[in-house]
Amino acid sequence: MKIRCRLAIALLLNLLLVAPAMAHPALWMIRRADTTIYLFGTVHLLPNDTDWRYPALDRALAASDSLTIELTDDDPAHMQALVLQYGLDPAHPLADKLSPRENATLASAAQTAGVPGGVRTLQIMRPWLAALTLAVTPLLKAGLDPAHGVDKLLKAQMLAAGKPVDGLETAEQQIRFLADLPPAVELAFLRATLHDVDRGSSELTELIGDWKAGDTAAIARLEDEDLRQREPQLYQRLLVERNRNWAGKIAAMLRKPGTVFIAVGAAHLAGPDSVQAQLRKLGIQAVRE
Repeated sequence: MKIRCRLAIALLLNLLLVAPAMAHPALWMIRRADTTIYLFGTVHLLPNDTDWRYPALDRALAASDSLTIELTDDDPAHMQALVLQYGLDPAHPLADKLSPRENATLASAAQTAGVPGGVRTLQIMRPWLAALTLAVTPLLKAGLDPAHGVDKLLKAQMLAAGKPVDGLETAEQQIRFLADLPPAVELAFLRATLHDVDRGSSELTELIGDWKAGDTAAIARLEDEDLRQREPQLYQRLLVERNRNWAGKIAAMLRKPGTVFIAVGAAHLAGPDSVQAQLRKLGIQAVRE
């Protein structure tokens, strides 16, 4: 899977990760004294008719006192304000940052992706936002709905049950993981996007299939390995640093009695630098259910 689709899914998916024969999304459990923590990988964009629930997952949710997801302050108005603050740069149009050939490719990619307003819409964006726009627009046109992302559905379920929902990060933190990239890395993200804008739907369909089957080894290959090899700075910023930070927060949760259900993008629970791998460095073992 190319870098652009991986990042779109991750913002907008180790040694324990051997996929069993059962075909359902993977779930792990951490238990210490009077505390139980469940770890569940999610996909942030799904077709409306995707069936992903199963009895063990339902039991874990019912037993949990609270839900923790990546972020909770992602209402449209707040996200729009953040995009305006960190994603637009009309004083420095993209055309000035790209070669003539790349500008031609940008115009073609905008048309292929179906970006409203075409390349003119992208020109006032910073490279990271243009890349995400090119990545996400065709996915939305293909019927993949953020409102039906697993994290959103879990949040609605737990709130309806009167249980609190917390975030590991804020929306501003997530946006700044890209907005604060070094300029050369940010441009590399956009350039990687330009050459692969017509493959997003098929690649995401592949990822969803692996996620539904609990095939975490395939997710690791799709989500981690290519990024780690091709764009190591992005890999460190978007996966390794965040996984390490989350592991520290999970370790702190283990000091309080109760049951917590944690749901994060599936990529964070796959590969050699996963949340589970970071937890093992702290002496904490997550067991796959």
